[in-house]
Amino acid sequence: MRPLIAAAVILFAATAANAQPAPTEHALLHELAGQVSAEAERATIAKLVSFGTRHTLSDPKSETRGIGAARRWVASEFRAMSRDCGGCLSIETPSETVTGRRVPIPTEVMDVLAIQRGTTDPDRVIVISGHIDSRVNDVQNFTADAPGADDDASGTAAVIEAARVLSKHRFRATLVFAVLSGEEQGLLGGHVLANYATKQGWHVEADLNNDIVGNSEGINGVRETTRVRVFSEGTKSVETAAEADKRRYNGGEVDSPSRQLARFMEGLAERYLGNFRVTMVYRTDRFARGGDQVEMLKAGFPSVRVTEANENYTRQHQDIRVEKGLRYGDTIEGVDFAYLANVTRVNVISLAALAMAPAPATHVDIAGAVSADTTVKWQPAADAAHYKVWWRSTTDPQWRYSRAAGPSGQTVLKDVNIDDWFFGVSAVGPDGWEAPVVFPGPPGSWTHEEAPPASAPAKG
Repeated sequence: MRPLIAAAVILFAATAANAQPAPTEHALLHELAGQVSAEAERATIAKLVSFGTRHTLSDPKSETRGIGAARRWVASEFRAMSRDCGGCLSIETPSETVTGRRVPIPTEVMDVLAIQRGTTDPDRVIVISGHIDSRVNDVQNFTADAPGADDDASGTAAVIEAARVLSKHRFRATLVFAVLSGEEQGLLGGHVLANYATKQGWHVEADLNNDIVGNSEGINGVRETTRVRVFSEGTKSVETAAEADKRRYNGGEVDSPSRQLARFMEGLAERYLGNFRVTMVYRTDRFARGGDQVEMLKAGFPSVRVTEANENYTRQHQDIRVEKGLRYGDTIEGVDFAYLANVTRVNVISLAALAMAPAPATHVDIAGAVSADTTVKWQPAADAAHYKVWWRSTTDPQWRYSRAAGPSGQTVLKDVNIDDWFFGVSAVGPDGWEAPVVFPGPPGSWTHEEAPPASAPAKG
């Protein structure tokens, strides 16, 4: 009997592996990765550092120093790109006047956005963001030099370089290149962006927030040049109590849309970027720290934080000084531009792949209690030529097996027991562009629509 069971297990694994269609290779992603320039990013960071400080409370009117001059320069860069692409970018500067614990006087917090409208599905919005503001030890000190080369001129440079590369091409969904202010004063720029997106009625499918992405040598002296961390929430920030109760019973703690974004980015890096990879971290952000993606998550928008693999805290939030032979301060000498270019490539190919793919599947549901088979259902969409049904072990970090499915909206996985696996569905366009996987029900839904309720659990 034991040999028969072992043979059955091997046969199932082989069948599952053979059922997995090979991913389509897209030449465009190789082309885009090759167009990212480390030297262009060096020039961007040098310019941002030249403004002395970009503290949110610094001079908004000077042409040479402070947050105002820096924001206006970014807007001018976006306008120049738009001229080069025939007016493909619309420049917007949403702002809010804020006071608070870190903003003692009323201060205008302004974001600079370059919006590249999609050709066929402009209501779907894919965002890349980074914050332009900087600081020193005292978060209220807006007069001291605060070069902020890594935190976060590096993220701003990634946004600007992504805009330069991607504006030369056209995509089905809308791309938004967002340079944010006020992060150091309490994630204010992320809040402005989330409010603006909500008021505009954007269907934000993803926000890739780049914050501290340019340094490769950590405070421990270890140099990490071949990977970048992507942080993602496991459960939705907007989950209701009823949804949480059902999730605790059926699973989904590691399958929010944001987590699927991280998996999507990891898979793309593995296929297109050789030895540069994504390390997924199952947290919304670093321990006891935060970034602008948190405000987007609060608004219900799938978001991740992209951050260098090994941080050097002597270069973050520091007065420029030398103590006991150790240099403190976030200066341009601490940026590894070859590393930053690779991080930008991860962003660029992820943005392009998301914007070319169909929208993620909706109303995904599963059934199969007290059955040997699992039925997977979803709502068919006009922009998807077909779908893939995915499954993995409940302890596996990545989707492992898949099977092609037609556009009917339902498939049955014979002899795949619903109790032992997690399931998902990805939409595939007619030219092979594939959206991220969607986990069943409210835990995995990329929209505010809930999937049809599953059957009540059977006793036993």
